[in-house]
Amino acid sequence: MTNNDNLPDANPDVILIGAGIMSATLAMMIKVLEPDVTVEIFERLDVAAAESSDAWNNAGTGHSAFCELNYTPEKPDGSIDTSKAVSIAESFEISKQFWAFLIQNNLINLPETFIRRIPHMSFVWGENNVEYLRKRHAALTRCPLFKGMAYSEDTTQLAEWMPLIMAGRDPGQRVAATRMEIGTDVNFGALTRSMFDYLKDQEGVKIHFHHEVRKLRKTEDGRWQIKVKDLATEEKRKLRARFVFIGAGGGSLPLLEKSEIPEGKGFGGFPVSGQWLVCTNPEIINRHQAKVYGKAAVGSPPMSVPHLDTRIINGEKALLFGPYAGFSTKFLKQGSYFDLPLSIKANNLRPMLIAGIKNIPLTRYLINQVRQSPADRLAALQEFVPQARMEDWKLETAGQRVQVIKKDAQKGGVLEFGTEVVSAADGSIAALLGASPGASTAVSIMLSLLQRCFPERFNTEKAQSKIKQMIPSFGESLSKNEDLLHEIRSMTSEVLGIKESEPVQI
Repeated sequence: MTNNDNLPDANPDVILIGAGIMSATLAMMIKVLEPDVTVEIFERLDVAAAESSDAWNNAGTGHSAFCELNYTPEKPDGSIDTSKAVSIAESFEISKQFWAFLIQNNLINLPETFIRRIPHMSFVWGENNVEYLRKRHAALTRCPLFKGMAYSEDTTQLAEWMPLIMAGRDPGQRVAATRMEIGTDVNFGALTRSMFDYLKDQEGVKIHFHHEVRKLRKTEDGRWQIKVKDLATEEKRKLRARFVFIGAGGGSLPLLEKSEIPEGKGFGGFPVSGQWLVCTNPEIINRHQAKVYGKAAVGSPPMSVPHLDTRIINGEKALLFGPYAGFSTKFLKQGSYFDLPLSIKANNLRPMLIAGIKNIPLTRYLINQVRQSPADRLAALQEFVPQARMEDWKLETAGQRVQVIKKDAQKGGVLEFGTEVVSAADGSIAALLGASPGASTAVSIMLSLLQRCFPERFNTEKAQSKIKQMIPSFGESLSKNEDLLHEIRSMTSEVLGIKESEPVQI
């Protein structure tokens, strides 16, 4: 991908920091809504989507809450809270609509390059967990978004759904699983690069790789001035823009701190690294055809929920298990070990200390994960795949995530496991912090950002009409309108090429 340098050297309207799925989505939306807006994108690395958006650095799950048990916590009274699951499922439906719009208008490559139909399953064992899954299934299937989800405790049925997981399992162990046929595997890296391939050729867009934003400050005229360094030539320059979006993954927090906006005070970050066991035996890879999620260990972060995933990466079928959590003071996979200590400021020290004290089980969990031996990792794998042998798997490093820590009036400081947009009161700058469900809900997140930061432009009749073209369900609830949901799903499945639930053919 080359830079689009055919424009005059002038200050842009919009600056985006980071060339991941969030910046790509926001840039596409801006150019569709207002083609005359000028945009410059700065990426520290030499390619797009090399950090969290890369296929090997995330689970590739089209997060719909079909299988992710951490999105449906059990309340103290024993009932299941489905509110977050419904919100995430609807957000993913919105993402699919936007991707379908891009395809229908020939803005990105063919759908098979980034999305495939893969059943989503939840799998548990033990009396309490089986009872939880049963209640979860009953609660979710009351909502149209989750209709069609199957539940079974029948070992014969489960062996058909997931033969690799059931082979060699103790017949006396009580197990249960749910299965949603319309789950997906998404290569967010390929999707992101497809969007940037389009953007680089658009008038009014410049993409700069190997450029690092070093400083940013607000000027007297209300614009933001950034100081950027070309890492190849060592050249430095300054630019001004009316709006800046910081979508730099784990690198967003340090830049938010440099902005010194009041809304960014008190935010901290806790980095969590990850590793995968990647199957190297084609016979075993072909015996599994699903994304199967289990329950997270007590005290573990949501990104560490164990799962056995069928993946399609660069046209090849793969099988991954994990992630195994770890700890590094880096905020990015290709970051600095000084990221965490340098992020600690006077305004976030107290929230970080309080959140740390209240999350001692998480600290203990991460320490134990770091100390794991190959035998320990194999034992964790064998809970999912009883007949697994270490010679069929290899350990690979996954992505780096930064969980959000923020100040709280009642608790002092809390550790958040979702994503959060922090924006200035005047809407001139915004930063995205956090991790899961991230990429799957990028479209909804960016729509909310546009509405928050550009209310006058967003709420015009012209803008609303264009948004409705991009997202036909915009302004309506898919969780409450079953007919509309069926219509939208049929359309997106057809356009994205995920209508049929067939075994992946490579």
